[in-house]
Amino acid sequence: MNAINLRQKPAVHIIDDEIIAPLGWGTSANLTQIKQRQTAIKEHKISVENFYYAALFEEEKIQQNFDNLSFSKAEDFTKLEKLFLLTVHHLLERNPINLEETVLIISTTKGNVELLEKAENSIPEKSKLYSLGKTVQKYFNLKNEPITLSNACISGGLGLSVGKRLLEENAYKNALVLGGDVVSKFTRSGFQLLQAMDSEICKPYDKNRKGINLGEAAAGVLLSTEKQNSKIQIVGEATANDANHISGPSRTGEGLVKVISSALNEAHLEASAIDCISAHGTATLYNDAMEAQAFGRLNLQQKPLTSYKAYYGHTFGASALIESILSIKSLQQNLLFPSLGCEKIGVEPSLNIQQNLEEKKLKYALKTASGFGGCNFAMIFKNLKYA
Repeated sequence: MNAINLRQKPAVHIIDDEIIAPLGWGTSANLTQIKQRQTAIKEHKISVENFYYAALFEEEKIQQNFDNLSFSKAEDFTKLEKLFLLTVHHLLERNPINLEETVLIISTTKGNVELLEKAENSIPEKSKLYSLGKTVQKYFNLKNEPITLSNACISGGLGLSVGKRLLEENAYKNALVLGGDVVSKFTRSGFQLLQAMDSEICKPYDKNRKGINLGEAAAGVLLSTEKQNSKIQIVGEATANDANHISGPSRTGEGLVKVISSALNEAHLEASAIDCISAHGTATLYNDAMEAQAFGRLNLQQKPLTSYKAYYGHTFGASALIESILSIKSLQQNLLFPSLGCEKIGVEPSLNIQQNLEEKKLKYALKTASGFGGCNFAMIFKNLKYA
């Protein structure tokens, strides 16, 4: 029998990142706000008696920044297109990479769905998800066909997973991963009908949690097999589906347990090696309870855990990507960032919710996310300063 040569996969590094959100313009601005425990969530009125809490952009701020791009007047861009184009502009301006060796991955749950509200006899081309990738490809002269992903609330994380796997197979040297969504009447009315929105700022894992707040944002991460000055590496990741319900997770966390276990296995780690967790933490009754069950089953319930939903609201396609970036920043700065909204723990087993900004030596960070349809995601980042 012939010996099988197992090819060693190249390591995938985090080169750069960008967050554009109502909380802050750029990753550094977002970190400043988080360290000061500031939220972007506010009350927004629909009518005299109807309101909701969300983190929404000021349209003027987006346009002000977008006007600085050379192609800003080339066509009638949507809000989400502007956010993606600005994100890519910032990343490419700081990182002059070979675009022939780069793949663009777009993660979004709704895309430009708001365009359907005014459509009459035909479906607008820009309302189709793939159009976002085509727009970014066009204005930055990207050489390779964009990949568009839409898998509920894990979409941004899935983008990182797909990028990592493509780079490991030497299909490309770099992956530009984008995640984003904006709030529309479609999104708002859907969650109102599900009775899943809190009437004040959300409270992840709290005894009195009542649901989510909506949010909008865009984020980007540049991955590469060329280490450059990177100190962060993706060492494990997995996705799985528990197929429990269209809008409800497995009550015992089956899918989440599976992906965390798979990510740990790829990273050749025991659960005890994890130093901190950035969890999904939507502040819905079932999601937070499910996560607690999953973390407890893996003996992770005492690990410092942060939910960022009370800062940003739920930003859907951007959510897992933004929270992955914040996990990376925790490792880079050896800081645990505070979770907001949990005053009295309301899940079993009890979780170790990070309440304050805290300095701590951090080597491994776990990011998790779950979404409609039973999808689950986990990714482990390694701080190479402590390799």
